[in-house]
Amino acid sequence: MSLLPEPVRRLAAWCVVLLLVAGVGWVGVRLCAEFRTAVTPVLLALLGAALLGPLHRRLVAAGVQRSLAAGVTCVAVVTFVGGAVYIVVAALIDTGDQIIASLRQAAKSVAQHFGAAGTGLDDLAANSRKLLSKFGGTAASNVISGVSVVGESIAMAVLALLLVFFFLRDSHRVVETLRAVAPGGTADTLEAMARRAYEAVEGFMRGTTVIALIDATLIGIGLLILRVPGAVGLAALVFVTAYIPYLGAFLSGAISVLVALADRGFVIALWALGVVLAVQVLEGHVLQPMIQSRTVQMHPAVVMLTITAGASVAGILGMLLAVPLTAAAFGVVHELHTRYGAPAPSDS
Repeated sequence: MSLLPEPVRRLAAWCVVLLLVAGVGWVGVRLCAEFRTAVTPVLLALLGAALLGPLHRRLVAAGVQRSLAAGVTCVAVVTFVGGAVYIVVAALIDTGDQIIASLRQAAKSVAQHFGAAGTGLDDLAANSRKLLSKFGGTAASNVISGVSVVGESIAMAVLALLLVFFFLRDSHRVVETLRAVAPGGTADTLEAMARRAYEAVEGFMRGTTVIALIDATLIGIGLLILRVPGAVGLAALVFVTAYIPYLGAFLSGAISVLVALADRGFVIALWALGVVLAVQVLEGHVLQPMIQSRTVQMHPAVVMLTITAGASVAGILGMLLAVPLTAAAFGVVHELHTRYGAPAPSDS
């Protein structure tokens, strides 16, 4: 006779399974963090290959040799990303002094209308150089570590680009390799899981790219109409940051409004804010349901929790990788449920 009732034993079994899964997941995260210099380029390369795969396949179908098609694709993405970064940085450099001056002017306006509280803000802006000089020693002591971080980032970016080339060129051999290393009779299951995970990542990247392009185009047109300086660079920034859901839109929108405030004044900044909010409403209520629902079916709450977890583990890079990796995990779980889930009860 069992000491515990059946429901309690089932609950205990599920608790053991959850603890084992959580333990394995924690060990995996710790190993990825320990070997991040090698793991990060691989993950970025997988995202890049998922995004650029359709272009590479089109070139191969047109008769271009696989290595040449992969090289052309990588050169195209480097040109595009490099041009976008240059435009964004140039636009922010050109308007950086104006943004700071506008913030100082805003602090003075607050001081005139709200007295002591505003005066505190104005004093903070006026004494910013003193604050910077006070903590300058600490900042200077971190220069060497900052340089090492930059060097590590450049090395990982170069490695990721090389891996994208190899992933694209040898993509037709992946299935054969998976089936060769699959233990026992699991080759079909492993192939189906890999295909479902890759399709989920590819769908996320494709859907996000389409949405980012639409957002950048609409916001860029709005900023051009408002004659905001650097509108093209700000539109490029919108496109790049769109790969970080929610937070990216907030950052790019805030920078766009600040640039409008710096050069065109408070009223135009309000109009720029209206343009950004209108585009975000269009994205949330029209573009996301129409585009992403066909590729990756994830609830917004799951996306937000995933981004938060990714940020806590790996910062901005974690936010970038969290959603596509979760989409891949959802795809694997869905495939396993389809193959091994309990059959629906018959009506007989």
